[in-house]
This record gives sequence, structure tokens and C-alpha cells, in this order.
Amino acid sequence: MPAGPVLNGETIPSFEQFVARDVFVKSPSGRFRQPRVPYRIGGVRPRPFTAVAEAAAVDWQPRPGGADASWDLPLAGVRVLDCTAWWAGPAASHVLACLGADVIKVESAGRPDLMRFTSTKRPGDGPWWEWGPLFHGVNVGKRGVTLDLTRPEGVDVFERLLGTADAVLENYTPRVMDQFGLGWERVHELNPRTVMVRMPAFGLDGPWRDRTGFAQTMECIGGMAWVTGFPDGPPVLVRGACDPLAGVHAAFATMLALAERDRSGQGMLVEAAMVEAAVNIAAGQVIEHDMAGTLRTRSGNRSDAAVPQGVYQCAGDDRWMALSVTTDEQWEALVDVLGNPTWAGGLGDIDARLAAQDRIDGELSTWAATREPDDVADLLSAAGIPAEVVLPAKDILEN
Repeated sequence: MPAGPVLNGETIPSFEQFVARDVFVKSPSGRFRQPRVPYRIGGVRPRPFTAVAEAAAVDWQPRPGGADASWDLPLAGVRVLDCTAWWAGPAASHVLACLGADVIKVESAGRPDLMRFTSTKRPGDGPWWEWGPLFHGVNVGKRGVTLDLTRPEGVDVFERLLGTADAVLENYTPRVMDQFGLGWERVHELNPRTVMVRMPAFGLDGPWRDRTGFAQTMECIGGMAWVTGFPDGPPVLVRGACDPLAGVHAAFATMLALAERDRSGQGMLVEAAMVEAAVNIAAGQVIEHDMAGTLRTRSGNRSDAAVPQGVYQCAGDDRWMALSVTTDEQWEALVDVLGNPTWAGGLGDIDARLAAQDRIDGELSTWAATREPDDVADLLSAAGIPAEVVLPAKDILEN
């Protein structure tokens, strides 16, 4: 069962899997810890981070301008065998497909990609497994083949395809490809130029190696859940952000490995652990704890950089408006729209507004409660204040 602890800015770096895999390293300044690069290519440990002032400038060569009818997408001619499922892995191969790669998705009729089952149709209603919106969202632009890799015939076809492939992506738990007899050693033996990208939940080594994990698990371990929610409530799951984040990191690592393959002529193993992509995105709270000793907690919709910021109920049944005031000029515009009420006096700078958030939110809630959300959003937007109506999903297509 996928499960993990809810960690925070203080406890994330001491998580046993992160310690075993040396995930956290010193920043170039030495003043705080930060996650290392969330992938390994060819078994090589990522080089230490370098201070920006010390980093060598990249000599980017400009591309020639003008229309060119012969222009191809950057990965045109690259073939990828896609043995991924759910969201993170298919998101990675989808990026490659969008960049022109010929991506062949491998599924088994006995165990298809279970993201198909998040369908808009009921089981029994025709080919209901073909009606999964999220499945289609990350598998468009790919070809597909059905192979049972538990049978010799399926492995034989896969190995023949492998002989034509530039890359193989998979996001099973680490033991699965080995059980198929298709681990890195076998892949490299059959096609020495193939890059194999493995996307385990927690990595190919360490005490959590063989545990399963989904985005929700990573949100807890990586600290996202700890800072999501209201101050008087429990940690709240973000519900899926880690999947596409892991996918983009894996796609980038794949392209790096392919570029190195083109230089060296040799394929290599790429390891892109999902949880390490998540902790790279959510590392701000670790840095804040190291630098200031502050444990960031839940603050609802509020922000230290925007006051007021939140959603405010308007007239009607469950109708809301969102706004975010990020500058003192926007605050002045808001005060003007509100008719320069006396309660807004002395709040011209963000420090004063931070100290008065409860009062500001209370006054805005009272003001918005009798007004239509569309009218409020239009009024505020016209004054240069970031504001918009909160739409339920059912109304998005009509917006």
C-alpha cells in the first residue's frame, strides 16, 4: 500500500531514504541545504552546485531566422518504448512525443494502464476504458502495442522493438522489469545505444527502494501537504502535482542522456526518482528553516508576498471571487474601489497589511457578500487589481 509520513521543513532532510541517497547537499554559499539534481545519468553522481558568479557562461549560438519548410521537431527520428502507466511516466513520454519522438506505448490486455479506468463512462458502457480524459491527455500523439511481458512471446516482440529504440521509459517499482528479464543489463546487451529511463517512486537503492508510491505519497514526504490547508486544520493533499513535475524532470534527463549518447555512441541508465523531483519543487521550507529557523506551516490562501489574497463569497449560491494584491499600488487601487473606508487607513505597506490580515479579510468578505462575483471581478480588474471569478468545473467550457 502506498503510504508515507507527512514531513516538514525541519524533518524532510532527515527522512531515511533521503539520507541514504544523499539527496540534500550544501548550497554553494554553505548557508543552507538544498536537494541535489533529481536524476542520475549513467550512474554518475551529479556535480556540486556552483555559485552563479563562478559558473561559466554558456555560448548560445543563434539559430538562423526565416521560414524553413524542411524544419523538423527536435526529437524527430527518435523512437521511444513507453512502458509507463498512470500519470508521471506517461507525462514524461508525452513531452518527448510533443517534441517529435515516435513513442510506442506498451500495455498488456491483462494489466492495462490503470489511468484508463478514470473514465467518464461506466463499466459495461461500450469500450468505456477508452474514455479516460487524463489518460488521453498524456498519451495523445503516441502509438500503442499490446504485449504480455510475462510470456516469452511478448518478451520476444518487445526485444525486437528494443533493437530499433533510442530510449525505453518505465515507472514500475524497481523489481518489475527485472522480473520480466528486461532490466538494464539485458536492455544494454540487446541494444548498446539505447537509453533506459527508470522512474521509481523512491529510487533504485535505499531502504524505500521497493515501496510503491503515488503523487499523494510524494506530497506528504516532500512537504507539500504540510503547508497546504488552513491554520486550524490538518495537512491537505495537493492531489497530483507531483506526477507532471516528475514527468518533466524525467523527460529533461532523457534528452540529456540522448545527447550524451550521440556524443559517446553508448546508451546509459537514467534514474529519475519521483520523490526527488517533488522535494526539489517544495524545498523552500527546508531552506527557510535552515536560514531563519522558521517552520513554515499552513496559511490557507494567504501569502507573505500578497495581502490581501484569498477567495471571498459573493451573492448567490456558493459563488466566489478570488483576488491577490501584490503591490502597494494595487492596494491603493483597491482602497479607491472600496470608497476609501476608514478601516483601510494606515495599511499602505505590506508589513502593516500582514499584521491586519484578519481585519482586511473580514471587511472584504462583508463588502463582497452582497455583490455578484462577475461584477466584482470586472470592477477590480478594471482598476488593475488581479481578480477573477472562481469557476466550478462544470462552467469552464462556457466561460
